[in-house]
Amino acid sequence: MANDQASAGSPAPKMGWKELYLKEDWWAIWLGLGIVVVAWLFFINGSSMKWIAITPAKWSNLGQLGADFSQHVGQYLANFVLWLVVFCVSLRAMGHKLGEFIPSFIFLYVVSVIIFMIGAWDKASYYNLEPPLVALIVGMIISNFIGLPKWMDTGFRVEYYIKTGIVLLGATLPFTLIIWAGPVAIAQASIVSIVTFLVIYFVGKKMGLDRRLCATLGAGGAVCGVSASIAIAGAVGAKKEHAPIAITMVIIWAIVMIFVLPLVSRAMGLSTGVAGAWIGTSEFADAAGFAAAQAYGNFAGNVPGIAGKADDAVWAFTLMKVVGRDVWIGIWAFIMAIIATTRWEVETGRKPEAAEIWWRFPKFVIGFLIASVFLTIVSAKYSFVDFGKIVNPKLIGPIKDMRTWAFIFCFLSIGLTTRFRELARAGSKPFWAFTSGVAVNVVLGFILSVVVFGSYWSTLSR
Repeated sequence: MANDQASAGSPAPKMGWKELYLKEDWWAIWLGLGIVVVAWLFFINGSSMKWIAITPAKWSNLGQLGADFSQHVGQYLANFVLWLVVFCVSLRAMGHKLGEFIPSFIFLYVVSVIIFMIGAWDKASYYNLEPPLVALIVGMIISNFIGLPKWMDTGFRVEYYIKTGIVLLGATLPFTLIIWAGPVAIAQASIVSIVTFLVIYFVGKKMGLDRRLCATLGAGGAVCGVSASIAIAGAVGAKKEHAPIAITMVIIWAIVMIFVLPLVSRAMGLSTGVAGAWIGTSEFADAAGFAAAQAYGNFAGNVPGIAGKADDAVWAFTLMKVVGRDVWIGIWAFIMAIIATTRWEVETGRKPEAAEIWWRFPKFVIGFLIASVFLTIVSAKYSFVDFGKIVNPKLIGPIKDMRTWAFIFCFLSIGLTTRFRELARAGSKPFWAFTSGVAVNVVLGFILSVVVFGSYWSTLSR
């Protein structure tokens, strides 16, 4: 998993206008916004892009699964061809050979379909089998215990897939959601994002870690783990191994929190809304947090002493993590690009250039913001209720499904390119730096969710 910057402190490559078709960041924007525009065109014509944004239906036995796949096999083929064509066109434009990418992507897609189907099992939520996390685990097992030819890494383009997914994420976060979230959710998310970042960064610095690695670790813990790690690594000119190290820390603790937070919340008898807010404040990955929140929401009405509605847990988690914390990706990327360019690299003898901030800034974050603004304008005339009944299922829903495909490609690729022996060389310091942020994050998240704003979260749906 290579970052655009091969080494710390090296100037970002300046391509001029050629950057628009030679850099992965821009292709992620064109692809993500293209999907958003197509979805909108279907929507305004009274239809939906759902046909090609196919996802497996819920199933309880293999017979149902087989019947559903047989019925929709044409849609899966269309979905596969769509992804293959856009990736091949863009990669060819960027100068990559397709001879190795195509067979590798075919393998990636087939495994992704199987993983998506596992996630559609009606017991998947009970066992926390969210597709992106299953993809990660499956990928790691294949990479470290089975092994694949090295040339197949050509199709496991972690950064391209996650960047495309982030642009699509912007389309699912119109600014109207931020307004509906209210000042409490935004304030809590902001406090947690800032404090967690600073704790990880300064603890890492105290341990003697490279400040670019500290920033990448801090963003991974403070915002949206994998996405933020990649964005900040590019913004600060991190070494190519820094993002994988941060992603590994995120994954380790995200998996731990899937089980710890719901269990502790249940033992304390927290209401679903309060528990969902705590999970949203203290989890490090959207997929993991959603699994934990959904699992806790299922306790409502089934476990004595758990108050609230089942949907409150997921809704509180969404407000805190997906809306409140994820929007910090662009903010941290911009701030860190400025700091790295005007301060850190001045200390090494390089003359700062204002233009360097632009070249260094991860462009796909711009796509995230454009998609969010576009959906804000589209959904502005709808009330909160109508947004949920009309816009969400017909417009946002298919975009979310395409985003999930991109995230599965990404997480599976992370697993397939993660070699434990290589990560072990980083030592224990990144782990302890990140863990310090985990400790502060969980405690602070509990205080804010249960003590300070507990009355707000416990009455979320009233």
